[in-house]
Amino acid sequence: MSTHTDMDTDGRRDAGVTWGAFTAAEPELARTVEERFAAHTHHVLATLRRDGSPRTSGLEVRFLDGELWFGMMPGSMKALDLRRDPRFSLQANPGEGTTMGGGDVRIAGRAVEVPEEDTATRARYAEEVEPPEPFHLFRTGITEVVRTSVEDEKFLVVQVWKPGEPVRTLTRT
Repeated sequence: MSTHTDMDTDGRRDAGVTWGAFTAAEPELARTVEERFAAHTHHVLATLRRDGSPRTSGLEVRFLDGELWFGMMPGSMKALDLRRDPRFSLQANPGEGTTMGGGDVRIAGRAVEVPEEDTATRARYAEEVEPPEPFHLFRTGITEVVRTSVEDEKFLVVQVWKPGEPVRTLTRT
């Protein structure tokens, strides 16, 4: 299985790595991130509109077979945004209140649509997720994972991971 995705559409930036490659590189951080996403169903996806301004939308996500997947309703604005510009940022639902147990987690990367002709991939996803038909399906390449948390009620701890680099941890009081 390739660790890098084949999604570099503009030739200028790395398209990222699969979720499985991130998990292999940083299993503890990956587990924490997946737990934060599993805590709630709906999360916030940021995409870029045609004019370059940001758009935020609610989204359910799935971690399956070493990939982070986005399924969307046909013709949704977020799907059209990703077709035009695959860059995204995804933030886990922080939950009720202000404690954000487990911290705040964000994933950035690029998403490329799985074509309707790739019936095998779409069928495997549909078998696991049972999305309403028809649907857009996007496979992601991860370019950054960030976890922000408060430790000992006085330290702000920010963990940042990028492909090919170890986790950087920044602590502020």
